[in-house]
Amino acid sequence: MVDPPSSPVPDRALVLFSGGQDSATCLAWALARYPWVETVGFAYGQRHAVELECRAPLRAGLAAFADWGGKLGPDHVVDLGASMDAIGATALTSEAEIAIGADGLPTTFVPGRNLLFLTYAAAIAWRRGLRRIVAGMCETDYSGYPDCRDDTIKAMQLALNLGLQRNFVLETPLMWRDKAATWAMAEALGGAALVALIEEESHSCYRGDRSHRHPWGYGCGACPACDLRRAGWERWRGGGASR
Repeated sequence: MVDPPSSPVPDRALVLFSGGQDSATCLAWALARYPWVETVGFAYGQRHAVELECRAPLRAGLAAFADWGGKLGPDHVVDLGASMDAIGATALTSEAEIAIGADGLPTTFVPGRNLLFLTYAAAIAWRRGLRRIVAGMCETDYSGYPDCRDDTIKAMQLALNLGLQRNFVLETPLMWRDKAATWAMAEALGGAALVALIEEESHSCYRGDRSHRHPWGYGCGACPACDLRRAGWERWRGGGASR
């Protein structure tokens, strides 16, 4: 495999890849479309840091599908732990209670997290000559985070293109899909084998629980992330996926 050129090539992509269900589906989506796909993950002191350990098995599993292995480029990991510590703890970066805060936002909301992720991803894409930045943000089935909304992503695309003097395309293939449709997308992309890989190897649980195996994967079964994943899986299995 050779490195891509330093100037942007429209068909080459960088996927924000956490090790969760959504980002694994987005990585499969990008591999099905583009001839060269790199990944980036972020360590930010998340209490479910076990998701980072899921990234390598998922990448290896995805590389075994069709011709995807020849398209899968390098992986990048950015440590944002010190930056997040300076901002302050949330229920996603500490053992604080997972609940709805006085401002109406979940206590798992990490201020600026996705904005930082996209900024660092764009900087990597700028250096690697990658034009398309793919991320799993969604405002259909989601936890209410304002930095997951479509308007936020569009504003970030404009800001990044102005600030880096590039023509990046921020792609969010799950933006208008609920979790049932996300499972359906995985099935459409890679059949039962891809669904099984995501069930077994991806991680969504906010509490980082890999000790309890459910039909839809590992997790505590009670946190908001587990609730969304379970409910979506059940709707999809029952034929209720929306697109």
